[in-house]
Amino acid sequence: MITTIVFDIGNVLVRWDPMAPFLPRLGDRAAVQAFLDRVGFQALNLRADGGERFDDLAAEVADPQDRAIFADYLPGYAASIADPIEGTWVLMDRLRARGHAIHAITNWSAQTWPVGLATHPRLATAFGVTIVSGIEGVIKPDPRIFALLCDRAGVRPDECLFIDDSPFNVAGALAAGMAAHRFTDPQALERDLTARGLI
Repeated sequence: MITTIVFDIGNVLVRWDPMAPFLPRLGDRAAVQAFLDRVGFQALNLRADGGERFDDLAAEVADPQDRAIFADYLPGYAASIADPIEGTWVLMDRLRARGHAIHAITNWSAQTWPVGLATHPRLATAFGVTIVSGIEGVIKPDPRIFALLCDRAGVRPDECLFIDDSPFNVAGALAAGMAAHRFTDPQALERDLTARGLI
């Protein structure tokens, strides 16, 4: 029986636009996309989510101009997470009102997590247990991160429904013994939660 709802945060509760911090310097999204592709931003960012520091990652960017652009990410980070996904917050409140425990597992850098909390103060109080990958040094879909949540929250995997936009993370949760929903939008999530009898 599902008693516990475990949320991802980025692109589930808060939109993440990694282009936003680079737009002031590069001017348009096409130029930013070319930069992200050129430096392998997604792979570097995932390493930051795993606990590495952005200044160490910047040092690996070979081109000096690209290195300087990459350095814009941390000071401009708040722009990348400006918009909450309010429909999901409403569903979370409804789940909580039904008595379900609410927790979170997020792939998020330890350096940028304080910016997330400052930008969206609700994140500090929304969850019973919050597992931040960059603080723990383990990222989804590693099975250890799901086990860590269960240990700290005092729940079994089969009591949890995990909600994430990444198919890889959803697969990881299923392999860990949780039920899972791949998030696309609040409307689809509402239909699934209703079908499961959770709201």
